[in-house]
Amino acid sequence: MTVSVRVVYTDLDGTMVGPRGCFFLAEGGEATLEPARALTELHAAGILLVLVSGRTRPQLVEAAQIFGADGFIGELGAIVGWNHGRDSAVLRGAMPPECEQVPPALLDRLIERHPRQLELHTPWHAGREIDVMLRGRIEVAEVDAWLVEIGFGWLSMRDNGLIAPSHMPHLGGQPHVYHLVPDGVGKGDAVAYDLRRRGLSPAEAIAIGDSASDLEMAAHVGQMHLVANALRHPHIKELLPKYDNVVIEDGSVGAGWASAVRQALAS
Repeated sequence: MTVSVRVVYTDLDGTMVGPRGCFFLAEGGEATLEPARALTELHAAGILLVLVSGRTRPQLVEAAQIFGADGFIGELGAIVGWNHGRDSAVLRGAMPPECEQVPPALLDRLIERHPRQLELHTPWHAGREIDVMLRGRIEVAEVDAWLVEIGFGWLSMRDNGLIAPSHMPHLGGQPHVYHLVPDGVGKGDAVAYDLRRRGLSPAEAIAIGDSASDLEMAAHVGQMHLVANALRHPHIKELLPKYDNVVIEDGSVGAGWASAVRQALAS
């Protein structure tokens, strides 16, 4: 029996929206209406849209209003919102009850350990409730091992994709956006929580993304779509064999996103 898709979970930056966070720009900077047409078709079909992002709660409440989303998942899975942001849940994962956030002293040590290779992703780091948002170029596995060594094994670093070289030109290439989050917090865990809350099965959902953190959603949906620019992420290809439900779209950012949405509509 074929199961119809009832909800689309989508990453925003680098997936649904193009350069400079614009919904109407293709990857090369030319104007496009294709993502908007696909979004209109999605709403007309009555399929729900949930935004999944590293952005904060206020940013996603506003984005959900603009795109007509039914809900959102913010801070890389730490916050799940619905009912136009009036209702929400904070998923703390393994964060100890005595901690409200990542200890500032630990964050200072982490940045000092990677001089000129890691820094706060200003100004977007501000106003966060659970995670810490950074940028640079580091080895995630090395950082995670160090966190275990110093007694903070309940935290891990997540790679949320590439950003423009202009943020850290001295690196000589594209920096990454990283999120320092408690274990048990992630886009995949939040999607699973939201599906349970909605009373839907994984087969009734698809996800769309462009990064390693987005790929975590694959284990919790019927099908995972990666836009073509995801293949530029240095670790994506080595992660793909873990999943048997991933589709690589031919188009990048909005073009690939529109193609994935239309496959959901075809179901």
